[in-house]
Amino acid sequence: MKRACLVALVIASLLSISRKAFAQTPSYRADHLELGIWGEFYHFDQADLNLAGVGARLSGNVTPLVQLEAEMGYDFSRVFIEKSSNGAITALTSTRRIDGLFGPKLETNHGPVRFFLTAKGGATSFGFSSLPVTFGNFFSSVGNLRTQDVIAEFYPGGGIEGFIGPIGLRVDVGDEMYFASGTYHNLRMTFGPTIRF
Repeated sequence: MKRACLVALVIASLLSISRKAFAQTPSYRADHLELGIWGEFYHFDQADLNLAGVGARLSGNVTPLVQLEAEMGYDFSRVFIEKSSNGAITALTSTRRIDGLFGPKLETNHGPVRFFLTAKGGATSFGFSSLPVTFGNFFSSVGNLRTQDVIAEFYPGGGIEGFIGPIGLRVDVGDEMYFASGTYHNLRMTFGPTIRF
C-alpha cells in the first residue's frame, strides 16, 4: 500500500512539474488532465481465453500533443478447462488478471475528434482464485501482488477519442505483450467515457 501511494505521489508530482513548465507557452491547451474509466476485452492468447474487465486512467499534458498516461485494469474471473497433451480434461481453473501501464500518448490535433498512438510499459499478474468479485477481494489481489508472479508487459496501441466540451468517449485497440519464457501477444480493446479539465 505504501508503494502504491508513493507511485501515485511521484506521478502527481511529475504531472504538476510538466504543467508549470509549459504554462508560459501561448499555444498550450487549457485541458491539462484527462480522467477516464473503461470496459475491456482481453484475449489471453496462451490459454485461448477471452477476459472482460474494467479500469481507469489518468493522463496529463507534457506538450500540446503529448500526454503521459497511467492506467490500471482488472479482468473478472473466468473459468476455463485445462487439458493434458492427449486431450483429456485435467482441471477446471478460474483466472483473473490485474495490470498497470504507464507511458506516452501522442495525439494528432486539438480538435473535438483526436486520433492517438500510445506505447506503455508495465506489469501484469494472472491470479487463480475462486473468491467472489468484491471490492475487498480486489484490494486483496492488489495487496498480494508481491507474493504472486508479476510479469513485465508492453502495450503499443492506438485509437480515437471524441469530445463534446469536456466530456468524451475513447476507444483503444492494441497488442498487450507480456514476457514469460517468451513473448505472448494478446489483443486488448477498451471503450469508455473520459472527462478533461
